[in-house]
Amino acid sequence: MRLQIEVMALRVDEALERSTTVLLTGDIDLAQKVIEGDDDIDDMLVSLTERCYDLLGRQNPVASDLRLVVSVIRILGDLERTGDLCLRIVKLAPDHELIRGNLETYGILREMALEAQELFRTAIRAWSTRDLRLAKTLEERDDAMDSHNRALMEGIMAMDGPNAVPMAVKSLLAGRALERIADHSVMIGERLTYMLTGDSESLSAEIRPNRRDGDTASQGY
Repeated sequence: MRLQIEVMALRVDEALERSTTVLLTGDIDLAQKVIEGDDDIDDMLVSLTERCYDLLGRQNPVASDLRLVVSVIRILGDLERTGDLCLRIVKLAPDHELIRGNLETYGILREMALEAQELFRTAIRAWSTRDLRLAKTLEERDDAMDSHNRALMEGIMAMDGPNAVPMAVKSLLAGRALERIADHSVMIGERLTYMLTGDSESLSAEIRPNRRDGDTASQGY
């Protein structure tokens, strides 16, 4: 199953890389490829989740084995939601010229997209290698995304002109999707930490009151 999860992660990583390209170029054809590829990600989620439930029903795992299965189920959800967030980004392709109309916020979105890619790849590398040290760096590394997001909000609030409202809305949608991709990457690290150590405190990031806007990464909104 570990190999299949890594294959799913690679598919999501491909979708994320392509969605970044779409955000920066407005490539409609590439956007369509991301949309079509999401069905494969969804199919992998269903197949792997069913295997996890089968393991729970047939083998009744306990202790570390149970943590492994539960953690895998949750990580699968993070991967699938990351794929869905990529869809939100590529569906903005027709609005590319509008989004790039403000060079300040457009530049911030570019940095956010690159940061989201790096966070996701770090999370998957930590999972693949079972690297606890690397997993624990994810939340700290997410601080850069927080800074970009604050700058984006400031840039959006400063927009003016006849296209300010639609430009602000589209830029906000892109930024929120990228921010939540980062959230899911952080949670993959938290779930890995829990799986390896059994320390449920590592999952507090999912429900802590001061999480951005009160949302949790597991919601995937």
